[in-house]
Amino acid sequence: MHISAAASPAVPALELPARASAIVLDLDGTITDSASAITGSIAEALEVCGYPVPDAVNLLRFVGPPIREGFARFSAVAENDLDRVVIEYRARYRPRMAQVPLFPGIAELIRAWHAARIPLGLATAKLQEMAEPILDGAGLTEYFTVIRGATYQDSQELPGVQVKANVVASALAGLAESGADVSGAVMVGDRDHDVHGAAMHGVSAVLVRWGYAEPGEEQSAAAVAEDVEHLARILPPQF
Repeated sequence: MHISAAASPAVPALELPARASAIVLDLDGTITDSASAITGSIAEALEVCGYPVPDAVNLLRFVGPPIREGFARFSAVAENDLDRVVIEYRARYRPRMAQVPLFPGIAELIRAWHAARIPLGLATAKLQEMAEPILDGAGLTEYFTVIRGATYQDSQELPGVQVKANVVASALAGLAESGADVSGAVMVGDRDHDVHGAAMHGVSAVLVRWGYAEPGEEQSAAAVAEDVEHLARILPPQF
């Protein structure tokens, strides 16, 4: 099962602006290499709740989209049992969430963008209350003008791409309120939720290869970055 097939209908790729006036970044799979913390917590939650645990390949599909959507789509969890399993997952994930490594070179690029006075925003489908300490633990909070995560209500009630679209909208609004020019904003993420959620607001996206995307998720991206150095060439740290 490919998550983009049902969650994010194909949309035409939007072209990158000649110069990024602001950059909005995803968290998991883009800044943090959080797969082991997430999949380990998922496996434990499923097991303690009496559900079969997917193999490693299928567990990786959970990383990126909202966790509730992952349990609904990639496991045998019944709709009326999702709340219980999500609670068990979050209880196991919280102690691990700040103990994940950063992808090599991404912190340096974030600092370079900031030094070039390019406004930065974070937009993650992870809950806001989780996103903030993770970024703070990575020593990157000071470089971001806004940090936006999902609300409990959105994560429970909306499809994953709409959750992402909402946090992208919130990040763009926060950047604009700070005085940033968002007319040439660019989204950087590793899943098609990032690409499609940004496109819902007319924002083009760069999909990064070092994250957790499945083949084909890059189809609607304006560009694909093979590594951090390549991303720095696509979105150079100069204003």
